[in-house]
Amino acid sequence: MGEPKQKVLNVGIAGLGTVGLPVARWLDEKPEGLVLAAVSAGNRERACQRIGGFQNSVPVVELAELADLCDVVVECAPPGHFLDIAEATLRAGRILMPLSVTSLLKHMDLVDLARQTGGRIIVPTGAIMGLDAVRAAALGTIHSVTMITRKPPSGLKKAPFVIEQGFDLENLQEAILLYEGPVSEAAAKFPANVNVAVALSLAGIGPDKTQYQVWADPEVTRNTHVIKVDADTASFEMTMANVPTEENPATGKIVCLSVIETLRGLVTPFKVGT
Repeated sequence: MGEPKQKVLNVGIAGLGTVGLPVARWLDEKPEGLVLAAVSAGNRERACQRIGGFQNSVPVVELAELADLCDVVVECAPPGHFLDIAEATLRAGRILMPLSVTSLLKHMDLVDLARQTGGRIIVPTGAIMGLDAVRAAALGTIHSVTMITRKPPSGLKKAPFVIEQGFDLENLQEAILLYEGPVSEAAAKFPANVNVAVALSLAGIGPDKTQYQVWADPEVTRNTHVIKVDADTASFEMTMANVPTEENPATGKIVCLSVIETLRGLVTPFKVGT
């Protein structure tokens, strides 16, 4: 037998915010099979400062340049940069790992681009669970999918829909239903809050058929998601309560770990579930 071959992937991080910076720090520790090859952010000077204490020297490049240096690009930048990052990554035949799944919903032609170039789009599970079960059920017939999200008001007060409708979430005394309807419509109203619902819809019966509720609830301290699926092979219900990050209450702490685990799954010789 020859020497075992360790697959090594060069990883680039697009965006060094609530998710991108912790993932970059983890990669800087050189986990098996993964190398932090480059980072990028809208503010290059601030990006250099944020990685200044890293153990290893990492180049800070323009967003579109990541694809030239990396096998995998983790997209966690502001939505306005999504398309530039995604197109460059997929045209180069690389793996795109998007967190701005709401932005992906607007550009599903990127799937055709990936098919043409040999690239891949891999969406981390993020702040919910059970997407493998939903995907499996979708191979049969799913009758309905409903998701109910409850968040502390602080995690929703900056949503465009909340501002447009004049909801006062500062002094909320009881839970209020902000939205009820298909995921496809919620995506425009809550672009920074519904990535998990969009991911659920893409795993299952699509954004037009997946029903969604968004609640601002002063009684909850965690971002809580309840998912109900009724299919011909199984009916199941899942509840997840995520601890919000200090930097951004709209993002759960588990999101970073989900990205890390998805990256590990690309190179690990042993994997349970998907």
